[in-house]
Order: sequence, then C-alpha cells, then structure tokens
Amino acid sequence: MATAAGAGCLLTLRGWRLGLGVAPRCRALAALVPGVSQVDNKSDFLGKKSHRRHPGILQLSRVRLPQALVDAATLLLLESSMPNMEKQVQALTNYLWSRHLPIEPEELQRRAVHLEKKFLENADSCQMEEKLHGDVLRALRRTTYHWQELSYNEGLSLLYMAARLDGGFAAVSRAFHEIQARFPEFQPQTLMDFGSGTGSVTWAAHSTWGQSLREYMCVDSSAAMLDLAEKLLKGGSESGLPYVPGVFFRQFLPVSPKVQFDVVVSAFSLSELPSKADRNDIVQTLWRKTSHFLILVENGTKAGHSLLMDARDLVLNEKEKSPLDPRPGFVFAPCPHELQCPQLSAPKPLACSFSQAYHPIPFSWNKKPKEEKFSMVILARGYPEEASRWPRITQPVLKRPRHVHCHLCCPDGHMQHAVITARRHGRDLYRCARVSSWGDLLPVTTPSELPPSSAQDPPES
Repeated sequence: MATAAGAGCLLTLRGWRLGLGVAPRCRALAALVPGVSQVDNKSDFLGKKSHRRHPGILQLSRVRLPQALVDAATLLLLESSMPNMEKQVQALTNYLWSRHLPIEPEELQRRAVHLEKKFLENADSCQMEEKLHGDVLRALRRTTYHWQELSYNEGLSLLYMAARLDGGFAAVSRAFHEIQARFPEFQPQTLMDFGSGTGSVTWAAHSTWGQSLREYMCVDSSAAMLDLAEKLLKGGSESGLPYVPGVFFRQFLPVSPKVQFDVVVSAFSLSELPSKADRNDIVQTLWRKTSHFLILVENGTKAGHSLLMDARDLVLNEKEKSPLDPRPGFVFAPCPHELQCPQLSAPKPLACSFSQAYHPIPFSWNKKPKEEKFSMVILARGYPEEASRWPRITQPVLKRPRHVHCHLCCPDGHMQHAVITARRHGRDLYRCARVSSWGDLLPVTTPSELPPSSAQDPPES
C-alpha cells in the first residue's frame, strides 16, 4: 500500500530550486517598467541553449494518446449499438461545457426572500396569502439554474468515453508535464485518482512516470465507469492482461488517515459534487492523502476556475496541521503567489484557463486536431523559494513588429500587461518573450511596488 514515505524524495528547498530550473545567473533579466536599463546581451543567461528553450518554456507539443488506448476505445465503441452516437456525443459535450455549479441553499433562500419582498410591494392584499407562495416558487424555477447529478450507467459511461477521454487525457498530461519539467528529480511511486471515470489520468500518468509508478488507485462512485476503465486497460475486453500494471479500482476513498499517495488527482470531478460543503470535505480529504502533489483540473470556464480557487484557498488557509504530515501547502502552479486571484477580483472576472492541443481518437466525426481548454491548480507540500517565482503568461502572446504583448500574473498578486521591446528590455528578454506561449513562465522579475494595471481587457488585434 501507499505510505507517507512515498517516493522517498522530500521536497526540500534545494529540490525546489532544481525543479524550477533557476540558477543565480538568470534570476532577473529586467523589470517590466518604462526606462529600465537594457539587459547585458553578453550575460550567460541561456548558456548554450537557444531562446526557444529558455527556462520558462512549459508548453507541451500536441498530445497523442497511447495507441493501445485508442484501439481499445475504438473497439468498445464499434461493439456498442448506441444510435446517433455523434449527435449524443455533441449534446453531452455541450452540456458538460455549459454546466454551472449547483446553487447553494443560502443563496436560494436569499433569492426567495428578495422575490417575496418584490411581490409584496405589488400584490393585492386580499390575494397575498393565496398567491404569494406559488408566485415565488414559479419565479425561482424560471430564474434558477437547475443542477442535476449525472448517474453514469453503462450507456452514459460509454458516451462520456467517446466525448471526453482524449480531451481529459490532454489536460492532465499538461498538468503532469508542468511537474516533470520544473522538478525532473521527482519520481512518484503511488498515485490516487478521485473521480477516475474512464481512467485517462492513469494512462497519462503512465506515459509521464511509467518507469517509477507502481500503484494506481482509481476511485469512482460509478461501478459502470470502473468496469469501463478496466476494459480499456485490458484492450477492450474483460479478460486479458492490463496495459498498465498495478491499477486498483474502488468505489470509496481509503478510510485510513495514514495512507498517503505521492500524487493525488481530481480531474473534472469536483464539479460533479452537489454542494460547496461536499467539495470542501473532499478537498480536505484529498489534501490529507497527498504526500507531494495535489492536482485539480476542471473545465476552463468561470465556474471551473472559481471552484478551483475555492479549493486552493481552502488548502492554503488550513488552520489545523495534520499530525501525520505537518508540512504546509503552497501553490506550485499556475499561480506565482498565494494571494487572492486577480482574475476573479477584476471588474470583469475572467477564467484563468490554458489550452492543450491533442490528436483526438479518430472516430468518424472526430478526425481533426483539437484544443482542450481547461483550468488547473497544482498544490504541493513543502517550502517554495519565493525569490525564484516568475510571472505566468495568462493569455495568448501577441507578436507585433519589434514588440510583444504579454499578459502576466505576477508574484505580487497583480496582473500586468507588459509590452516588451528589445530596445527597452534587452535582446534576450525580447526573444524569450517572442517564443513564449500561453501558459509559460516569463523569466523576469517584477518590482512588488507596481500598481495593478488594466490588463484584464482583451488585447487589441
């Protein structure tokens, strides 16, 4: 079983320095303020590497699913007799993408009181007692989002596989790549996947750390989903040898508080819980079971991002430290700080999301390359080195003649719109910015006294 010892590699201060790829000679290139002195282009910032491989590059090339997974999924879909598969897949995809979080009881009560007061102002006193209650209920039905829990039976599980297996694999692969690129010494041995569904996390983890992982714990409340995930591992059949060894399936989380895993993942699962209280309980349980990294992934929508920020703040503000693992938590990615998310506090809140290109499973309707838009937060146990945090690029980089627009989330908790030129910031930083992409880190320091800018507005074309 998994133990707190895990992979046996403590996330020490030295380890984080190595993982972040930071060397003293490249701590700072320039400050993103007017009038900054030009960077010395003769400095040994890049060594013998090209600018396209600067230390902040985290982009992952177009993801391709393992051929064994593609073959198994194709076989299961061909064996099914589900009619109008393409239309049903599109309908489920649209539904999952447009889904909102369930309304909380307190908010529902507040709306009911507001409507009651509104109707009382305009109601006839003789009809008030008879109609008020019914009017409030009808108004609530019209104006309130009706969240419903999805019950994954055999048919819906297969439909979900056709709609989300490849996109989910791409998003989780990008999250794993962030850890691998910044902390290559990390070699996990155990992994737990909460809400494992079709098992895409297991396949992505095996593609990333297959040489070290020896135990995968898949937890899902749906027995049909677990059966489907096991069939995918066995090539689409109920017998045969699994492609990934050491995979275990459960419908409930391990009870023992002593059981920890090197990596704990929840991908597109927290949004399936019926209330904030349920989400908080699960997040706290997952964090207690985390030895090194807790990875949370959701759709790249405002609802998905808001949910992840609630989970992030819950872990960071944890008052009671576990006696079994007293190490504090911090944000490993994507935030370069533990402050309030500037995207949510903006006048027009935006979702902090990322995009990962992938080759979809080549079903008849699904042959062109796609992009998966997702939000993520990676929490880690240990002590980060504050001085080595670099701003995160939060929007597509706009390349213009002799200048580059970068929208950055900075370590001081502010958003900055940096217009980088070779003349003002030096040739090295300009070239690094020009080859960077959405989701990369820009290797530059920003002074903490900079005021927040109006970089929330979409950039002009």
